[in-house]
Amino acid sequence: MKVIPAIDLMEGQVVRLYQGKPENKTVYSNDPLGMAKKWEKAGADMLHLVDLDATLQRGSNLKLIEKIVKEVSIPTQIAGGLRTESIISESLDFAQRVVLGTIAFKDMELVSKLATKFGTNKIVISADHNNGMIVVNGWQQSTSVNLITAMQNFTGRNFSEFLVTNVSRDGTMKGPDLDYLKKACSFSNANVIASGGISNLDDITAVKNCNAYGVILGKALYEGKVSIEEAKKLA
Repeated sequence: MKVIPAIDLMEGQVVRLYQGKPENKTVYSNDPLGMAKKWEKAGADMLHLVDLDATLQRGSNLKLIEKIVKEVSIPTQIAGGLRTESIISESLDFAQRVVLGTIAFKDMELVSKLATKFGTNKIVISADHNNGMIVVNGWQQSTSVNLITAMQNFTGRNFSEFLVTNVSRDGTMKGPDLDYLKKACSFSNANVIASGGISNLDDITAVKNCNAYGVILGKALYEGKVSIEEAKKLA
């Protein structure tokens, strides 16, 4: 299982939000590049770089993200506000993968076009959900789409890479949503990265036991509850 620290960016700072709410923000560093190199040195398998300003449609950290990607040697995936063909293409000029959420559920034609151009392995479908129902637009908008139905639709179109987050757990350190994670990981043709709620090493073991492809470490990592080194031993 891949151990993947998240670096969430807002106004050039490394932050964590509680349940995705910008008013519930904690700043952890003013040096995102230094943080990226710290996690790389600790043995992270990949970096998950999130542009929260782009997600909330109030700015962009893309140039900063590009600088980080070019300064580290481990794979990177970019998430947050990637909702146009030009931005997605620009991101794939320097990052290994892009994580698409809102656009994946609103413009399948465009996402299929991008998959044809770049390959489905370059595109991670972000299946953000609130107790099983997909949410979009920075988790602000609910949909009537069920997580499992969504995964069936995407795997049927040969997409295999997924990031599954129960948004009610994100940033809470109350433990991952194992029920939906097990269902998502039951797809034999899907690599599922689990995100949200990790609070300790037992949670990482539980995620691994669901047969997840990877685990995102966020607040628990920044609060010192888990380390990359410890997580790697379990993974």
